[in-house]
Amino acid sequence: MTEQSTTPTTGGTYLAPGLAAPRPARDGLDQPYWDGTRRNELWVQRCKACDTYQWGPEWMCHACQSFDISWVEVDPAGIIYSWQRPHHPVHPALNDQGPYIVVLVELPEAGNIRMIGNLLGDPLQTVEIGARVEAVFEDHAAEPPYTLVQWKVW
Repeated sequence: MTEQSTTPTTGGTYLAPGLAAPRPARDGLDQPYWDGTRRNELWVQRCKACDTYQWGPEWMCHACQSFDISWVEVDPAGIIYSWQRPHHPVHPALNDQGPYIVVLVELPEAGNIRMIGNLLGDPLQTVEIGARVEAVFEDHAAEPPYTLVQWKVW
């Protein structure tokens, strides 16, 4: 039920122009995540020793300290665990862009790990803890190209 971002709010995308483009870590640890986003898929780590899902990426399992970690595709849907509506810009590129909504999304189909991202739509909308959200993949044609994961209520 995921989709590509088609209703941008600023400069052709939800992300304000002028912000630094995200890049995979130099050590390649999070490359599978970024490769997945380019295919409109959500990938996270899962421990082969204890089956624990985890986010953010680490070289070892948060639960059992095993180094036997793999990457798996997960359902890009979750629930809002927490949220915030920043009004003050945290970067010069965000001047005149506020407010916006940042959500902490819990992924029930992936061991209840949590990911942070923007909530698309009206920045003054009512946000409810526990509301169901789905990932929206926002492509950027920068060099190299990248895709951001945003969230929308469904």
